[in-house]
Amino acid sequence: MTLEEQVRQMPKIELHVHVEGAVNAETYYQLALENKVQLPVDSLEEWRLFFEFKDFTHFIDVYMTAVQAVKKPSDYTFIIEQFYKHQKEHNIIYSEAFLSASFLVERFEVDDILDAIDEGIRLGEENYNVVVKFIPDIARNIPHTQTDVLNLIIEGYKRGVFIGMGLGGLEMGYPPEMFRESFASAKLTGMHVVAHAGEGSGPESIWGAIHSLNAARIGHGIRCIEDPKLLEFLKSSQLPVEVSPKSNYCLKVVNADEPHPIRIMVDNGVFCTVNSDDPAMFSTNLSEEYMLLHRQGFTWEELWQLNLNALHAAFLTEDERNGYLAVFEGFMEGSKQQELGFLS
Repeated sequence: MTLEEQVRQMPKIELHVHVEGAVNAETYYQLALENKVQLPVDSLEEWRLFFEFKDFTHFIDVYMTAVQAVKKPSDYTFIIEQFYKHQKEHNIIYSEAFLSASFLVERFEVDDILDAIDEGIRLGEENYNVVVKFIPDIARNIPHTQTDVLNLIIEGYKRGVFIGMGLGGLEMGYPPEMFRESFASAKLTGMHVVAHAGEGSGPESIWGAIHSLNAARIGHGIRCIEDPKLLEFLKSSQLPVEVSPKSNYCLKVVNADEPHPIRIMVDNGVFCTVNSDDPAMFSTNLSEEYMLLHRQGFTWEELWQLNLNALHAAFLTEDERNGYLAVFEGFMEGSKQQELGFLS
């Protein structure tokens, strides 16, 4: 078995992926037709070409155009079920996925959208036999939505639909401190809280997510390498960082001709996980993220450890974690048996 085959077949855990950014072009096109939304193209083929990533400005244009096709709560039932299908296709047995809650609260009534998401979860679990837990996030560049988002998430948490709250959106100009009270309220309910930080802004954003939001994980976080004290803190605390390499290259957070900073982070003892962020919009998937790192020198053992890191950073009970560990161990034992078969 080649390393690429091993990566594709290994059971994976993913902790940083946006549902809306994982929906493929065909699904959005279908929704646009159903909802009579005019796209800036005349055919599915043209839409596929438009959907392909070109640069950051184009990414925002595609994202904003695509989500306009989502008009009804039942559309979320559909895209969530499709998300389960996507994760199943890439052997992602457990995911913690973001939903754009600032978008949800501006478009739907709370009970209607929670019912629709709940139905999507039911269908996804029933048809694809993988587990997805949902973490809606505040778009920091739409800060006036944070109270409504908090109320939506608390209600969804009570119903067992959500497990926590996140912070996403444009980083520059919207520091974590702006969301301190909302995060404190979420934590008081018992929810997990996470935050994007250290992607569009520097180390100060990561420090803010740590000190002001008490984030349990940091999304992206690659600019920690600019601050030796932060690197040391992340090493000593083992605060998990959700790294998405292809996203960083596409959005030019990392230059195309440079090795990804995750190498420096791992070598400095930072607890990293690997993720796909917006896979449909960046033309990637979780297996390809691992292979990108392999092409930059990461060994199979290092890739497997990053996958194990994701399992240990996930918001699971010990019984749940042990269940997934057994799946992991079964895969590794099967791989060893297969290697022995090739040698005999």
